[in-house]
Amino acid sequence: MDEECRNCPALCETRSRVVHGYGDVGADFLFVGERPTARADEVGVPFAGEGGSDGDGGVRRLLERLGLCDVTSPVAAPTLENVYLTTLTRCRDPDREPTDEEIGNCDPYLNAEIRMINPEILVPVGERALTELGEEYTTTPAEALALPDDHAARIRGRGFELVPMIHPREQTDDQTQAWLETFVELMASDYRQTKGRQER
Repeated sequence: MDEECRNCPALCETRSRVVHGYGDVGADFLFVGERPTARADEVGVPFAGEGGSDGDGGVRRLLERLGLCDVTSPVAAPTLENVYLTTLTRCRDPDREPTDEEIGNCDPYLNAEIRMINPEILVPVGERALTELGEEYTTTPAEALALPDDHAARIRGRGFELVPMIHPREQTDDQTQAWLETFVELMASDYRQTKGRQER
């Protein structure tokens, strides 16, 4: 993982650092967001932060509720168990979302992480992550995948199962509860049998 990547000149001018994935390298669950949050750009940990307008603390709070993140661990070095966190792009522009070209430039990093971690469950966080992961890792046409319809759904893919979520900053309390209930049920199941299934 290149800490000085220069593949996206515009993002090199706006980032504080390159934010690669973080967490348990033997994890079954891999969460993928669109881009680093403002706090992640500061500390180098995807989804880092304490909420606010950037909504960057929401994923951590969900992981804490699931018992996958130690609530006492620091924002800059969360203690994660069975979870790996990453994003489609590694650098942040504070004023805009990443372009398709920038996502494409970072794709080799994401693919390398997915191969390295070899998770059972991919969790796309937000519409852009669902579109990108759905296109690559399911047999469902990308245009058939959308939020909020697929929020908290279990979508079988090529070697993985996807459990998409609406970004926490946009979830209602009911949507948060629905996703948590789905994930708790999944964690209690023999989810490792999902590998290799082809159908949705």
